[in-house]
Amino acid sequence: MTTPLSVRALRGFLCLAFLGLGACGQKEAPPPDAATIAALRPADPRLAEIYAASCLACHTMADSGAPLTGDGEQWKPRLNKGMSVLLKNVVEGVNGMPAGGQCFACTPEDYTALILFMSQPPR
Repeated sequence: MTTPLSVRALRGFLCLAFLGLGACGQKEAPPPDAATIAALRPADPRLAEIYAASCLACHTMADSGAPLTGDGEQWKPRLNKGMSVLLKNVVEGVNGMPAGGQCFACTPEDYTALILFMSQPPR
């Protein structure tokens, strides 16, 4: 039994449409799993120490309400506000985050580096 030409044409069209949709847009990386998030550390040893002491406890726990380290989707709306707003929030505290993120020796450059580290997907 042969398949009618119109059915074969429809199948071909649907295959092309499916492939075309798959090629559209840039897919976001899936969020990292909990084990990956827990293992992420800044490459700079000094920043890694600050991160472990001041950021890790909240930014690796999904229930904390803080954007998770390495989860670009969670960070995107915050980054869209601009780094100056993020720095102000860190210095003054926001939602559940205490002022200074509990790093009172940190400089604005430290905060910026840590925000950039935490907001990037793992490599």
